[in-house]
Amino acid sequence: MPEPTEEKLSYRLITGPDTRDFCERIHSALAEGYVLHGSPAATFNGTDVIVAQAIVLPAAIANADAAVATAVDQLENYDDEAFEGHA
Repeated sequence: MPEPTEEKLSYRLITGPDTRDFCERIHSALAEGYVLHGSPAATFNGTDVIVAQAIVLPAAIANADAAVATAVDQLENYDDEAFEGHA
């Protein structure tokens, strides 16, 4: 868990054997305000099932969505005449 003065990372990938400890790590991250991002992944290393789950802070998603919306707006409002005569 981050120190109280330490800024939380916007994105984390939690990995480990598929045990109760792994589930508790995900549970703790959710309690800290993270949300699941995408589906979990699982593989087998010959002995154990190893799982991975990406988590993000909701503010990181909102910031990314806003950046994409701004970029789309800029493209839609771009003056096509600036490239007349260019291939």
